[in-house]
This record gives sequence, C-alpha cells and structure tokens, in this order.
Amino acid sequence: MTDEKIIELLNARDERALAAIEEKYSGLLRYAASNLLASREDVEECINDVLLSVWEHIPPEVPDNLPAYLTVLMRNAAKRRTRDASAWKRGGQVQVVGEEFLSMIPDGADLSTEFESRRAGEVINRFLGTLSKGERRVFMMRYWIDAGIEQIALQTGFSHSKIKSMLARLRKRLYEELRKEGIIL
Repeated sequence: MTDEKIIELLNARDERALAAIEEKYSGLLRYAASNLLASREDVEECINDVLLSVWEHIPPEVPDNLPAYLTVLMRNAAKRRTRDASAWKRGGQVQVVGEEFLSMIPDGADLSTEFESRRAGEVINRFLGTLSKGERRVFMMRYWIDAGIEQIALQTGFSHSKIKSMLARLRKRLYEELRKEGIIL
C-alpha cells in the first residue's frame, strides 16, 4: 500500500491504516528502536506507542515523508523509554547518544521563532545533499538512528578509525554551514 493511501485511510479514521503501517514499516521501526533499546519487549511497546501517536496526530498533521515521520516518533518513544528506565530513582543513568552532534544545534526552545528552526532543518538537509552516499549513510546511521561505531563499521565495511575521522570532519563541515547561515554564532 502506498504512503498516500495510508494517509487517506488515517484521515478517514480507518484502522486498516495502522495495520498497513505495521506491515510496511515494522522493520524500519524495529531497527531504529533496537539501537536505543536492549529489550525486544521494549521495542514492541515503542512500536505500539508509535501507532497510537500516529492515530492521535493524523489528522490534523499530514507528514510529507511518512517513513521519516515514523522514525522520529520511534526515536522519541525509545528515548522516553530509555530515560524512564534509567531514571535516577531506579538507580540508572541517562544515556546520551550523539551528544557531540546535538551540542552544535541550538535547542528548539532557544530559537527565537519556528522559522529559525525550519531554516536550521533546511541547512542540514542541504548539507546532507552535498555528501557522498557513504558519508550520508554513516552520518544518518550515527545521528538519526543512533547506531554505534561498531554497528556502522559492520554495516558499511569501514574501519572504526575511518568512521570516527569521517564523523569529525562532517561535524566540522556542518558546524561551518550552520555558522555561515547565522544559526550558530
């Protein structure tokens, strides 16, 4: 089923849309969640959370890119679950992945307007368009789905040192792009 048809079913409040999402995107969602969660049960709970969130937010929201939208929802659900499971009162520690990247981009709450936030997204998208396929894959695996260096090395065949140096160069280039656009001062 096409993404457009799934959105149509969601707008019509037809529950078949949820089954179609699960059938078409469960592999992507499991992959994204498994990079943040150790337990298969937690992964399944997060998939259910994503489906509920989709049901609650579409309509009125209409995502331009359904897989990206679902992945963002999954990342948020998995990070919430990790944070809750690692809460100080349970004796855990909060895990922060990709901190070196996230520290470059101003928090949404610090941006003066939604326009600036969208502009930062446009700059990042433009930057991603300038990368080679390999660079983009490594960048997205690390900062979009929070894959570790070991996992990226297994998936790409690159050495650990090549991945680390590539990520450092890419962060520096992105930082310069964001600074040039006035997003980072």
